[in-house]
Amino acid sequence: MTSLNFRAHARPAWRRFLFTREMAVIAILAAVLLYANVAVSNFDSPLTLYYLFLDVTPLLLIALPLTMVIVTGEIDLSVASVVGLSSVLVGVLYAHAGMPMWAAALTAIAVGAVCGSLNGFLVAYVGLPSLAVTIGTLALYRGVAIGLLGTEAVTDFPEFWTDLAKTRIVEGGSLPLVLIPFAVLAAGTVWLLHFSPFGRGVYDVGLNREAAHFTGVNVERTKFLLFVLTGAVSALAGVYFTLRYGSARGDNAYGLELQVIAAVLLGGVSIFGGRGALHGPIAGVLLIGAVSSAMRLEGQTVNAINIVIGVLLVASVVSTPVLSRVAAKRAARKLK
Repeated sequence: MTSLNFRAHARPAWRRFLFTREMAVIAILAAVLLYANVAVSNFDSPLTLYYLFLDVTPLLLIALPLTMVIVTGEIDLSVASVVGLSSVLVGVLYAHAGMPMWAAALTAIAVGAVCGSLNGFLVAYVGLPSLAVTIGTLALYRGVAIGLLGTEAVTDFPEFWTDLAKTRIVEGGSLPLVLIPFAVLAAGTVWLLHFSPFGRGVYDVGLNREAAHFTGVNVERTKFLLFVLTGAVSALAGVYFTLRYGSARGDNAYGLELQVIAAVLLGGVSIFGGRGALHGPIAGVLLIGAVSSAMRLEGQTVNAINIVIGVLLVASVVSTPVLSRVAAKRAARKLK
């Protein structure tokens, strides 16, 4: 294995950057955009791209911390339920408790961090499997959200805030203002994962938990903090989701976890941990958004779109070990 790793890193840097799963997804995204611009009516209009970016922003936000969670070899299936709970809290605190909108939003984000801390505590310190834990909290947080509002919806939000969620950077352009805070958060996450000692520890944990511990990485604290961050950012996505649609409901973002996990895995992050780069999941989110947008413009149903996303998810999971085995066999033949 050491000789194979040496051969991989002996390749020129440009080849190690270009010939990766992440760049393959970016190439597929470019091909889909080119096809949709040519073959799908109205796909190339600024209005279509504007709504595409509005739709994928919650996925883009959640994909940032979730990428780091999956790199450690864990998973968080409760992210969509935290979005829904955050949405309900914003509505209840603003409309029923009389809180200012900014205070309701900050409170919802703080509760999201608490939700993440429960996940992190059970996974990192109690030692329970993250799959089992977050399946449980997926139901728990969604149940609390529906319990707070029932079938009611809160729609009476200040026009200033709902307009802010949909404002364009340039009037008449295709880029919404919300992409600016996303870009800031993405830049911070890139630095954290790829250029900081904490990020190196994240990869070490995903590659080998015991080895990471002996090299000085606090494995439990690393996982705990990542789950807290995922909960807080999911709640932030919930605040945006509420203002974007002007509605707080207990079933908001139902099933969103499928799309964001599909995007992260499609973007080259290994479900087994230890591998992945943030530009891959971002491209994966945009790819899923572009495919969904093109299919809607062609009159396809939500079920058909979900089938395509499910196929992409399965393909991304299956392709990782298959490609790894092919590469290992090819490298072994060269060593003979």
